[in-house]
Amino acid sequence: QLQASGGGLVQPGGSLRLSCAASGLTLDYYATAWFRQAPGKEREGVSCISASFDEATDYADSVKGRFTISRDNAKNTVYLQMNSLKPEDTGVYYCATDTVNYCSGYTAARAWRYWGQGTLVTVSS
Repeated sequence: QLQASGGGLVQPGGSLRLSCAASGLTLDYYATAWFRQAPGKEREGVSCISASFDEATDYADSVKGRFTISRDNAKNTVYLQMNSLKPEDTGVYYCATDTVNYCSGYTAARAWRYWGQGTLVTVSS
């Protein structure tokens, strides 16, 4: 089970850190991804981190240089640090994982079986 948290209302240029905590599943063994879904739009892959032995990361072009994905194995949690937020970053953010080690093809939502419930991020002045 995954629990996403950390969303909220932030002004443009601000920062938020999202958390994805797992229970019944050890996240450092597997790849974990973040997705977001804006109103009226399809769910899109934002970032992914591979299993701990590899620790490779990948980002959507729209967030490169602004978002950072990381993990804390002791807390069984994956984070998404979001800086320089823009109004177009608004949406519900979901974390996802599966019994895979790498992030290849991570942007395909159908590739992930286990999802958190989503946390709303609103970027607005």
